[in-house]
Amino acid sequence: MRWSQAFIPTLREAPSDAEVASHIFLLRAGYIRQLGAGIYSFLPLAWRSLLKIQNIVREEMDTIGQEFHLPAIHPAEVWQASGRYQLMGGNLFRLKDRFQRDLCLGMTEEEVMAVIASKELRSYKQLPQIWYQIQTKFRDEPRPRAGLLRVREFIMKDAYSFDVDEAGLDLSYQKHDRVYRQIFDRCGLRYVSVEAHSGAMGGSQSQEFMVLGDAGEDMVALCQNCQYAANLEKASGHPAAVEDPATQAAPEEFPTPGLHTIADLAQFTGEPSGRLAKSLVYNVEGEIVLVLVRGDDEASEAKLGTAFGGREFRPAHPEEIVEHMGTPPGSVGPLHFAKPVKIMADQALRGRSNLTVGANRDGFHIRHVTPGVHFQPEWVDVRELRTGDLCANCSHPLQVSKAIEVGHIFKLGRKYSIAMGVKVLDAQGGEVIPIMGSYGIGMERILTAAIEQNHDKDGFWLPAAIAPFDTIIVPTNLGDTNIEVLSRQIYDRLRAAGRDVLLDDRDERPGVKFKDADLIGIPTRITIGKKAAQGIVEITDRATKTMREMPASDL
Repeated sequence: MRWSQAFIPTLREAPSDAEVASHIFLLRAGYIRQLGAGIYSFLPLAWRSLLKIQNIVREEMDTIGQEFHLPAIHPAEVWQASGRYQLMGGNLFRLKDRFQRDLCLGMTEEEVMAVIASKELRSYKQLPQIWYQIQTKFRDEPRPRAGLLRVREFIMKDAYSFDVDEAGLDLSYQKHDRVYRQIFDRCGLRYVSVEAHSGAMGGSQSQEFMVLGDAGEDMVALCQNCQYAANLEKASGHPAAVEDPATQAAPEEFPTPGLHTIADLAQFTGEPSGRLAKSLVYNVEGEIVLVLVRGDDEASEAKLGTAFGGREFRPAHPEEIVEHMGTPPGSVGPLHFAKPVKIMADQALRGRSNLTVGANRDGFHIRHVTPGVHFQPEWVDVRELRTGDLCANCSHPLQVSKAIEVGHIFKLGRKYSIAMGVKVLDAQGGEVIPIMGSYGIGMERILTAAIEQNHDKDGFWLPAAIAPFDTIIVPTNLGDTNIEVLSRQIYDRLRAAGRDVLLDDRDERPGVKFKDADLIGIPTRITIGKKAAQGIVEITDRATKTMREMPASDL
């Protein structure tokens, strides 16, 4: 490739709406251009990188599975059968064909793979199966942002395993864990694997592969001592201890006029907020549930979903709170309800005593209330972990950091097998329902995460395995015969040796060429200048900007 014939539309400045480094440099380096909100065109440099990423993924996945290519447009009844047509809400692109039949654009392919399995798998002898594809997916993202990190159309490698039993699923899960690590290692990413929440996919054991970075939208908790790592949606730990009075006093109601927040109540009572219990009221598919957390804690929406058994929920409306609690929001507590209410309490309140809670009477609270004595809650883990909380494994402080999810593996169970009627005969001739796993990797996210990890003020550099070119040759003056001849010799020799090489043969000043070379992500630069007559060239490592001279014959 010669730059004079290539399409590399670099920009000196990025558009004002580009905020994170990867978005800025993908635009400036001529990798992408925006067509609409969350919709991007991949220009040649980006596509070369993405093809290399896909090839790495394909090579590794072929060691454990077989590649498919499935439709991106699905009949609605396939998603209705699993219940996700309703569950996905506005995130699912929906459309009708000319006969007014409902269709949708695929976000993922659990249902479609299970349909194939239901028609083709008959015996346990055909299992295990691992099927995967690399294909465009669609999500009607309400708030596209950060370039390729949150988009409405993306390329994903999604894989699905079918096994006779849980022991088989364990093996398929372990195979994907190993292959994913090999993929991310080959792509040059520095990553951590974390315990994760399965979300709308369902299932049990779940693990995400994360690249730490300020552009990330996920939050992960990390312990540097025992290497515990978990997505904040799943992470558990112990908050800083708060000392309670040793002697249990009798519950006592006291006036708190106009005090409706934890901060106001803490200031009024002189108690630290950790000595107060925060009351949160939810409507869980028509059932009113009171959830108690420490006053200095927040509840995690993902953990609440788990505590509520996957049922749909929302914050209770003020009128629902008045009807069941007998008071408007602000004085709600676990005693003296107007109507029966289910109570859940976060584990951080277990063993605590003499807490202050709402009195279910407007303008009043109650002190000296002890969970398990004055009310009986169901104990759950719903608190959102914070930096400084103590690791549940080793009691060392945890650090909460932003991260970019690049891969996710999880055990689905039999939800989709049952919904799609997947059955096989076992060794005894009886029918069994295969158990499934689901495993995803975002192609653009690997590219984006690599840029987030490898950039400076001048541009970025990609690991050679996924860079659009692994080497750029920069002749400083093509009017000099020695420079021109040596440049083309080196270009031809490296190409013949199988190297991906870009020759900057433009009629531009050296400074312009150097700036562009620093910008566009190529890890190695060969500069051919005044010492060309002696056969000497200069090699620059983009990551460190270290330079060294060597004879061209040694390249």
